[in-house]
Amino acid sequence: MKAAFLAVAAAVTLLLAGCETQNQTQATAVGAATGAAIGGLTSGSVAGAVVGGATGAVAGNLIGRAADSQTQCRYRNSAGETYIARCPESMMP
Repeated sequence: MKAAFLAVAAAVTLLLAGCETQNQTQATAVGAATGAAIGGLTSGSVAGAVVGGATGAVAGNLIGRAADSQTQCRYRNSAGETYIARCPESMMP
């Protein structure tokens, strides 16, 4: 049972970390560690730590994406395709 929980947590973390920026990677790691600590302490079990870690990783990843979206702009090229790239310095917060 513990092995299944650990496998799911590892899979979620790898999926979230697949194509990320440094902000997202750091936020995912911090979220996973914090979630695991809180889940383990409140439940007193490894399963609680694994669930907390997976939940924290997802939350941290979303927070990292939100932080990155402030420096990214959406553009459209002459063929009508959209892409995302860093905003010009004049538009940075």
